[in-house]
Amino acid sequence: MKVRVKVNKGSRGEPEQSRKAILEAASTEFSAAGYDGARTDAIAEAAGVNKALLYYYFKDKESLYGAVLDQNFRGLLDELIRIVDTDKPAGYKMLAYALTHFDYVAAHPHYRRLVQHEMMRAGAGKSVHFPRMVESFFRPLLARVVEIIEQGVAKGEFRRVQPMHFVNSMVAVIAFYFTAVPVIKAVSGRDPLSAEALLLRREAMLDFIGGALFADHAHGARVLSEVLTDFPRHSYEGREK
Repeated sequence: MKVRVKVNKGSRGEPEQSRKAILEAASTEFSAAGYDGARTDAIAEAAGVNKALLYYYFKDKESLYGAVLDQNFRGLLDELIRIVDTDKPAGYKMLAYALTHFDYVAAHPHYRRLVQHEMMRAGAGKSVHFPRMVESFFRPLLARVVEIIEQGVAKGEFRRVQPMHFVNSMVAVIAFYFTAVPVIKAVSGRDPLSAEALLLRREAMLDFIGGALFADHAHGARVLSEVLTDFPRHSYEGREK
């Protein structure tokens, strides 16, 4: 059961609770309506604070939006960095990376909607946060993953793929499923975000990436089995869609 954080609407006496409540409410509002459609009145009401307190913690709507992006992207980045920093072989890291990325997106609907809104905003040249996100999140992580692929190729574990293009293709296989949910639902007549559908997609995604990456498919199958053992079937029940 979701418990709403109760904050005195005129008080600054509980800064951590107030800030957390505002960010949670803002994540919901921005992910649903995008930056332009989001209303700070609605965010303040949902957080249980007044607008004066909201602007005490975040000077304006743009600053609040930037904090929401940082919070959501940092959650994924921290999990992925933990994977790439292990001492496991390259093949294990790549499949664990893909699995962790997929599970995070599946379990965090705010994240995937925020990404869609922000990519559209950046494409229109309206995002003041995108350059910072690139330098803080995307570029450092990309460099680490490319290095892992290069190591795997050098040791003969991976096919001679082009690392940058492989990363783009891998992320597309992970993320496109979620952006295409309305089409998949209309075509199949089933809910692509049901727990059962996500578990099936999880395994199909790993099988596809492993088949494209490993030079020896038998070795790839063994690595896949190890990763699935270490990362048990994820429970997606009870999450917001």
